[in-house]
Amino acid sequence: MIKIAIIGDIGSGKSFIAKQFGFPVFSADKEVNKIYKNNKNCFKSLKSQLPKYISSFPIKKNELGKAILDSQNNLQKIIKIVHPLVRDSMNRFLNKNKNKKFLVLDIPLFLENKLNKKKNILVFVSAKKKEIQKRLRKRPNYNSKIFNKLRKLQLPLEFKKKKSNFIIKNNFKIISVRKSVRILKGKILNI
Repeated sequence: MIKIAIIGDIGSGKSFIAKQFGFPVFSADKEVNKIYKNNKNCFKSLKSQLPKYISSFPIKKNELGKAILDSQNNLQKIIKIVHPLVRDSMNRFLNKNKNKKFLVLDIPLFLENKLNKKKNILVFVSAKKKEIQKRLRKRPNYNSKIFNKLRKLQLPLEFKKKKSNFIIKNNFKIISVRKSVRILKGKILNI
């Protein structure tokens, strides 16, 4: 099994590009949303760690956002509870798809969480900062202060770029992005 990890900046279009490969995709962001919506144990843990912020189940992102804005320490508490659950989900996904030749991992903190193995293929999504900002502002509940705190968790983009096997430019035009992914997929299939 070959794992293709899609890495890059917040809002660079990693999830869209991950889907374009046509292989099974594990999306850490989608998994986090499922956990917040369905996992009562996660809710209980977060409520006990952040009683001032978490009020009721399912977990609301705006409550987590307030906790993060109030303290970087709160963000670390959230990470300690949520990341192991996401890792468990990823392992179940890998196990369920162990007979597939290719899998795509859409995990924003892939390198930061030391998930990379030598035979993984790292694809860095490069996009212009101005375009990213424009797209982020359109997101519901966008808060630049929260995004800046989340960005601080990431390794420098230049480091990620250097670590990558391939770089794909995202100009946010569907046709050209699909063509770039098709070309890249051809290169990967020949590895």
